Amino acid sequence: MRFTVASILLLVGTCSNQRHSEKVRDLKASIVYDNTSQVDTYVKTITEKDLKKHLYEIASDKYAGRMAGEDGHNDICNYLRTQYDSLSIKSTPSYPNYYQTVPKSYLPQELNKSQNVIAFIEGTEFPKEYLIISAHSDHMGVVDGQVYNGADDNGSGTSAILEIAEAFKLAEENGIKPKRSIVFLHVTAEEHGLYGSSYYVENPPFPLEKTIANLNTDMIGRIDKKHINNPNYVYLIGSDRISTELDYIVRNANDEFTNLELDYTYNALNDSNRYYSRSDHYNFALKDIPVIFFFNGEHSDYHKASDTIDKINFKVLEKRTQLIFATAWYLANSDNPPNKELL
Repeated sequence: MRFTVASILLLVGTCSNQRHSEKVRDLKASIVYDNTSQVDTYVKTITEKDLKKHLYEIASDKYAGRMAGEDGHNDICNYLRTQYDSLSIKSTPSYPNYYQTVPKSYLPQELNKSQNVIAFIEGTEFPKEYLIISAHSDHMGVVDGQVYNGADDNGSGTSAILEIAEAFKLAEENGIKPKRSIVFLHVTAEEHGLYGSSYYVENPPFPLEKTIANLNTDMIGRIDKKHINNPNYVYLIGSDRISTELDYIVRNANDEFTNLELDYTYNALNDSNRYYSRSDHYNFALKDIPVIFFFNGEHSDYHKASDTIDKINFKVLEKRTQLIFATAWYLANSDNPPNKELL
Protein backbone atom coordinates (compact mmCIF):
# COMPACT_ATOMS: atom_id res chain seq x y z
CA MET A 1 0.00 0.00 0.00
CA ARG A 2 1.39 3.38 -1.00
CA PHE A 3 0.85 6.65 0.89
CA THR A 4 1.59 10.04 -0.57
CA VAL A 5 2.95 12.85 1.60
CA ALA A 6 -0.32 14.68 1.15
CA SER A 7 -2.39 11.73 2.35
CA ILE A 8 -0.17 11.29 5.43
CA LEU A 9 -0.50 14.99 6.30
CA LEU A 10 -4.26 14.76 5.84
CA LEU A 11 -4.40 11.75 8.16
CA VAL A 12 -2.31 13.53 10.81
CA GLY A 13 -4.48 16.63 10.52
CA THR A 14 -7.68 14.60 10.86
CA CYS A 15 -6.40 12.84 13.98
CA SER A 16 -5.34 16.17 15.48
CA ASN A 17 -8.77 17.68 14.81
CA GLN A 18 -10.43 14.66 16.39
CA ARG A 19 -8.27 14.97 19.52
CA HIS A 20 -9.08 18.67 19.73
CA SER A 21 -12.80 18.00 19.36
CA GLU A 22 -12.66 15.33 22.03
CA LYS A 23 -10.79 17.68 24.36
CA VAL A 24 -13.37 20.42 23.87
CA ARG A 25 -16.24 17.96 24.36
CA ASP A 26 -14.71 16.58 27.56
CA LEU A 27 -14.04 20.05 28.92
CA LYS A 28 -17.60 21.18 28.32
CA ALA A 29 -18.95 17.99 29.86
CA SER A 30 -16.86 18.54 33.00
CA ILE A 31 -18.48 21.91 33.79
CA VAL A 32 -21.42 20.89 35.97
CA TYR A 33 -23.04 22.61 38.95
CA ASP A 34 -23.38 20.32 41.95
CA ASN A 35 -26.89 21.56 42.71
CA THR A 36 -28.54 23.86 40.17
CA SER A 37 -31.72 24.31 42.20
CA GLN A 38 -29.64 25.50 45.15
CA VAL A 39 -27.76 27.99 42.99
CA ASP A 40 -31.01 29.17 41.42
CA THR A 41 -32.39 29.93 44.88
CA TYR A 42 -29.65 32.51 45.42
CA VAL A 43 -29.64 33.73 41.82
CA LYS A 44 -33.26 34.76 42.37
CA THR A 45 -32.39 36.81 45.47
CA ILE A 46 -30.85 39.35 43.08
CA THR A 47 -33.78 41.55 42.13
CA GLU A 48 -34.66 44.76 40.32
CA LYS A 49 -35.95 46.19 43.58
CA ASP A 50 -32.68 45.78 45.45
CA LEU A 51 -30.58 46.97 42.51
CA LYS A 52 -32.75 50.09 42.32
CA LYS A 53 -32.22 50.76 46.02
CA HIS A 54 -28.45 50.91 45.56
CA LEU A 55 -28.37 52.60 42.17
CA TYR A 56 -30.75 55.40 43.14
CA GLU A 57 -28.34 56.16 45.98
CA ILE A 58 -25.09 55.80 44.02
CA ALA A 59 -26.25 57.87 41.03
CA SER A 60 -27.77 60.71 43.05
CA ASP A 61 -26.58 64.32 42.93
CA LYS A 62 -25.40 64.15 46.55
CA TYR A 63 -22.21 62.39 45.38
CA ALA A 64 -21.40 65.11 42.84
CA GLY A 65 -20.48 62.71 40.05
CA ARG A 66 -18.05 60.63 42.15
CA MET A 67 -14.80 62.15 40.88
CA ALA A 68 -11.91 60.12 42.32
CA GLY A 69 -10.32 61.87 45.28
CA GLU A 70 -13.15 64.38 45.72
CA ASP A 71 -15.65 64.49 48.59
CA GLY A 72 -18.43 62.87 46.58
CA HIS A 73 -16.33 59.84 45.73
CA ASN A 74 -15.03 59.59 49.28
CA ASP A 75 -18.64 59.60 50.45
CA ILE A 76 -19.66 56.83 48.04
CA CYS A 77 -16.71 54.74 49.23
CA ASN A 78 -17.97 55.22 52.75
CA TYR A 79 -21.43 54.09 51.60
CA LEU A 80 -19.88 50.94 50.12
CA ARG A 81 -17.93 49.98 53.21
CA THR A 82 -20.97 50.70 55.38
CA GLN A 83 -22.96 48.24 53.24
CA TYR A 84 -20.34 45.52 53.69
CA ASP A 85 -20.06 46.17 57.39
CA SER A 86 -23.84 45.98 57.80
CA LEU A 87 -23.82 42.59 56.03
CA SER A 88 -20.95 41.37 58.25
CA ILE A 89 -18.78 40.84 55.17
CA LYS A 90 -15.21 41.23 56.35
CA SER A 91 -12.52 43.69 55.41
CA THR A 92 -9.11 42.29 54.51
CA PRO A 93 -6.46 41.78 57.20
CA SER A 94 -4.22 44.24 55.31
CA TYR A 95 -6.90 46.95 55.20
CA PRO A 96 -9.13 46.54 58.28
CA ASN A 97 -11.20 49.66 57.45
CA TYR A 98 -11.98 48.31 53.93
CA TYR A 99 -9.84 51.06 52.32
CA GLN A 100 -6.73 50.46 50.27
CA THR A 101 -5.40 54.00 49.99
CA VAL A 102 -4.09 55.00 46.57
CA PRO A 103 -1.66 57.86 47.28
CA LYS A 104 -1.73 61.12 45.38
CA SER A 105 1.81 60.44 44.13
CA TYR A 106 0.50 57.39 42.23
CA LEU A 107 -2.34 59.25 40.53
CA PRO A 108 -2.47 61.93 37.81
CA GLN A 109 -1.50 65.35 39.07
CA GLU A 110 -5.06 66.69 39.06
CA LEU A 111 -6.35 64.02 41.45
CA ASN A 112 -6.19 63.87 45.22
CA LYS A 113 -5.44 60.64 47.04
CA SER A 114 -8.22 58.11 46.78
CA GLN A 115 -9.04 54.55 47.79
CA ASN A 116 -10.12 51.15 46.58
CA VAL A 117 -12.77 49.47 48.71
CA ILE A 118 -12.09 45.78 49.41
CA ALA A 119 -14.26 43.23 51.22
CA PHE A 120 -14.18 39.45 51.13
CA ILE A 121 -15.85 36.21 52.14
CA GLU A 122 -13.34 33.58 53.17
CA GLY A 123 -13.47 30.18 51.52
CA THR A 124 -13.68 26.87 53.37
CA GLU A 125 -11.70 24.30 51.37
CA PHE A 126 -9.41 26.63 49.41
CA PRO A 127 -9.27 29.81 51.50
CA LYS A 128 -5.94 30.83 49.96
CA GLU A 129 -7.39 30.86 46.44
CA TYR A 130 -9.22 34.03 45.42
CA LEU A 131 -11.91 35.03 42.95
CA ILE A 132 -12.08 38.79 42.41
CA ILE A 133 -15.31 40.50 41.37
CA SER A 134 -14.59 44.12 40.46
CA ALA A 135 -16.21 47.37 39.38
CA HIS A 136 -14.97 50.94 39.38
CA SER A 137 -16.75 53.31 41.74
CA ASP A 138 -15.63 56.65 40.28
CA HIS A 139 -17.06 58.77 37.48
CA MET A 140 -16.55 62.20 35.85
CA GLY A 141 -17.56 64.58 38.65
CA VAL A 142 -19.03 67.97 37.84
CA VAL A 143 -18.34 69.37 34.36
CA ASP A 144 -19.32 72.95 33.43
CA GLY A 145 -21.70 73.06 36.38
CA GLN A 146 -23.44 69.81 35.45
CA VAL A 147 -23.31 66.71 37.65
CA TYR A 148 -22.28 63.62 35.71
CA ASN A 149 -24.06 60.97 37.76
CA GLY A 150 -22.83 57.97 35.77
CA ALA A 151 -25.85 55.78 36.43
CA ASP A 152 -24.67 53.21 33.91
CA ASP A 153 -20.96 54.10 34.11
CA ASN A 154 -20.49 52.64 36.60
CA GLY A 155 -23.31 52.91 39.07
CA SER A 156 -24.75 49.80 37.46
CA GLY A 157 -21.65 47.67 38.04
CA THR A 158 -21.18 49.02 41.56
CA SER A 159 -24.77 48.16 42.48
CA ALA A 160 -24.38 44.71 40.92
CA ILE A 161 -21.38 43.84 43.10
CA LEU A 162 -23.24 44.84 46.26
CA GLU A 163 -26.13 42.54 45.29
CA ILE A 164 -23.78 39.68 44.39
CA ALA A 165 -22.02 40.05 47.73
CA GLU A 166 -25.32 40.01 49.60
CA ALA A 167 -26.43 36.84 47.77
CA PHE A 168 -23.20 35.04 48.71
CA LYS A 169 -23.55 36.24 52.28
CA LEU A 170 -27.11 34.96 52.49
CA ALA A 171 -25.92 31.55 51.27
CA GLU A 172 -23.16 31.60 53.89
CA GLU A 173 -25.67 32.40 56.63
CA ASN A 174 -27.69 29.39 55.47
CA GLY A 175 -24.64 27.17 55.85
CA ILE A 176 -23.55 27.18 52.20
CA LYS A 177 -20.09 28.69 52.25
CA PRO A 178 -17.90 29.08 49.15
CA LYS A 179 -14.93 26.76 48.79
CA ARG A 180 -12.72 29.62 47.61
CA SER A 181 -12.44 33.13 48.96
CA ILE A 182 -14.41 35.78 47.09
CA VAL A 183 -13.06 39.33 46.95
CA PHE A 184 -15.37 42.27 46.24
CA LEU A 185 -13.22 45.03 44.81
CA HIS A 186 -14.41 48.57 44.06
CA VAL A 187 -11.55 50.36 42.33
CA THR A 188 -10.95 54.07 42.00
CA ALA A 189 -9.70 56.32 39.19
CA GLU A 190 -10.74 54.05 36.33
CA GLU A 191 -11.90 57.06 34.37
CA HIS A 192 -8.40 58.53 34.47
CA GLY A 193 -6.56 55.44 33.24
CA LEU A 194 -7.34 52.33 35.32
CA TYR A 195 -5.21 53.59 38.22
CA GLY A 196 -7.09 51.89 41.05
CA SER A 197 -6.82 48.40 39.56
CA SER A 198 -3.22 49.06 38.58
CA TYR A 199 -2.43 49.96 42.18
CA TYR A 200 -4.22 46.84 43.40
CA VAL A 201 -2.20 44.45 41.23
CA GLU A 202 1.02 46.20 42.21
CA ASN A 203 0.09 46.05 45.90
CA PRO A 204 -2.13 42.98 46.18
CA PRO A 205 -3.52 42.11 49.62
CA PHE A 206 -4.05 38.60 48.26
CA PRO A 207 -1.37 36.85 46.15
CA LEU A 208 -1.90 37.26 42.42
CA GLU A 209 -0.55 33.77 41.78
CA LYS A 210 -3.47 32.47 43.89
CA THR A 211 -6.05 34.67 42.15
CA ILE A 212 -8.02 32.31 39.92
CA ALA A 213 -10.04 34.84 37.89
CA ASN A 214 -11.38 38.38 37.72
CA LEU A 215 -14.99 39.10 36.78
CA ASN A 216 -15.18 42.80 35.93
CA THR A 217 -18.45 44.68 35.69
CA ASP A 218 -18.49 48.03 33.89
CA MET A 219 -21.69 49.42 32.36
CA ILE A 220 -24.36 46.71 32.49
CA GLY A 221 -27.59 48.71 32.86
CA ARG A 222 -28.38 49.96 29.35
CA ILE A 223 -29.19 48.77 25.83
CA ASP A 224 -27.08 49.76 22.82
CA LYS A 225 -28.40 50.51 19.31
CA LYS A 226 -27.52 47.08 17.98
CA HIS A 227 -29.82 45.38 20.49
CA ILE A 228 -32.65 47.90 20.69
CA ASN A 229 -35.12 45.21 19.61
CA ASN A 230 -33.46 42.44 21.61
CA PRO A 231 -32.38 43.79 25.01
CA ASN A 232 -31.77 40.34 26.48
CA TYR A 233 -28.00 40.33 25.86
CA VAL A 234 -24.60 41.12 27.31
CA TYR A 235 -21.20 41.61 25.70
CA LEU A 236 -18.44 39.30 26.94
CA ILE A 237 -14.88 40.50 26.47
CA GLY A 238 -11.74 38.57 27.31
CA SER A 239 -13.44 35.39 28.51
CA ASP A 240 -11.46 33.17 26.13
CA ARG A 241 -8.21 35.15 25.93
CA ILE A 242 -6.37 33.36 28.75
CA SER A 243 -8.59 30.39 29.59
CA THR A 244 -10.93 28.57 27.23
CA GLU A 245 -12.44 26.88 30.26
CA LEU A 246 -13.49 30.22 31.75
CA ASP A 247 -15.44 31.00 28.59
CA TYR A 248 -17.20 27.63 28.75
CA ILE A 249 -18.00 28.26 32.42
CA VAL A 250 -19.81 31.54 31.73
CA ARG A 251 -21.64 29.94 28.78
CA ASN A 252 -22.77 27.11 31.01
CA ALA A 253 -23.93 29.54 33.69
CA ASN A 254 -25.94 31.40 31.08
CA ASP A 255 -27.52 28.20 29.73
CA GLU A 256 -28.49 27.09 33.21
CA PHE A 257 -29.81 30.32 34.71
CA THR A 258 -30.21 33.40 32.50
CA ASN A 259 -30.45 32.66 28.76
CA LEU A 260 -29.00 35.96 27.63
CA GLU A 261 -27.56 36.42 24.16
CA LEU A 262 -23.79 36.36 24.70
CA ASP A 263 -22.33 38.80 22.19
CA TYR A 264 -18.60 38.46 21.46
CA THR A 265 -18.38 41.30 18.93
CA TYR A 266 -16.01 43.41 21.03
CA ASN A 267 -13.89 40.42 21.98
CA ALA A 268 -12.41 40.29 18.49
CA LEU A 269 -8.63 40.76 18.43
CA ASN A 270 -9.02 43.41 15.74
CA ASP A 271 -11.79 45.33 17.53
CA SER A 272 -11.11 49.00 16.76
CA ASN A 273 -12.72 50.11 20.05
CA ARG A 274 -10.04 48.23 22.05
CA TYR A 275 -12.46 47.57 24.91
CA TYR A 276 -10.31 44.69 26.12
CA SER A 277 -7.75 47.21 27.36
CA ARG A 278 -10.19 49.90 28.53
CA SER A 279 -11.53 48.63 31.85
CA ASP A 280 -10.07 47.29 35.05
CA HIS A 281 -9.96 43.60 34.13
CA TYR A 282 -7.07 44.50 31.82
CA ASN A 283 -4.61 45.00 34.67
CA PHE A 284 -5.42 41.50 35.90
CA ALA A 285 -5.06 40.06 32.40
CA LEU A 286 -1.60 41.62 32.18
CA LYS A 287 -0.73 39.44 35.20
CA ASP A 288 -1.96 36.33 33.36
CA ILE A 289 -5.14 36.08 35.42
CA PRO A 290 -8.20 34.85 33.47
CA VAL A 291 -10.78 37.62 33.08
CA ILE A 292 -14.26 38.40 31.87
CA PHE A 293 -15.45 41.93 31.17
CA PHE A 294 -19.27 42.17 31.30
CA PHE A 295 -20.48 45.17 29.27
CA ASN A 296 -23.62 46.56 27.62
CA GLY A 297 -21.85 48.53 24.89
CA GLU A 298 -21.69 52.29 24.48
CA HIS A 299 -24.74 54.50 24.10
CA SER A 300 -25.38 58.15 23.28
CA ASP A 301 -25.19 59.13 26.97
CA TYR A 302 -21.71 57.68 27.52
CA HIS A 303 -19.58 60.18 29.49
CA LYS A 304 -22.34 62.77 29.43
CA ALA A 305 -24.52 64.37 32.10
CA SER A 306 -27.43 62.51 30.50
CA ASP A 307 -26.22 59.12 31.82
CA THR A 308 -29.05 59.17 34.35
CA ILE A 309 -30.97 56.57 36.29
CA ASP A 310 -34.25 57.00 34.41
CA LYS A 311 -32.58 55.35 31.39
CA ILE A 312 -31.50 52.19 33.21
CA ASN A 313 -33.22 48.97 32.16
CA PHE A 314 -33.50 47.32 35.56
CA LYS A 315 -34.89 44.03 34.27
CA VAL A 316 -31.82 43.57 32.06
CA LEU A 317 -29.52 44.77 34.86
CA GLU A 318 -31.06 42.08 37.06
CA LYS A 319 -30.42 39.36 34.47
CA ARG A 320 -26.84 40.40 33.84
CA THR A 321 -26.10 40.58 37.56
CA GLN A 322 -27.57 37.12 38.00
CA LEU A 323 -25.29 35.79 35.25
CA ILE A 324 -22.20 37.23 36.96
CA PHE A 325 -23.31 35.72 40.27
CA ALA A 326 -23.92 32.28 38.73
CA THR A 327 -20.51 32.38 37.03
CA ALA A 328 -18.89 33.41 40.30
CA TRP A 329 -20.68 30.62 42.17
CA TYR A 330 -19.20 27.98 39.89
CA LEU A 331 -15.70 29.47 40.07
CA ALA A 332 -15.85 29.73 43.85
CA ASN A 333 -17.03 26.15 44.30
CA SER A 334 -15.48 24.04 41.54
CA ASP A 335 -12.91 21.40 42.46
CA ASN A 336 -10.26 23.15 40.39
CA PRO A 337 -9.67 26.72 39.19
CA PRO A 338 -10.04 27.40 35.46
CA ASN A 339 -7.18 25.97 33.45
CA LYS A 340 -4.99 28.52 31.68
CA GLU A 341 -5.16 26.66 28.41
CA LEU A 342 -6.44 27.83 25.05
CA LEU A 343 -8.20 25.24 22.89
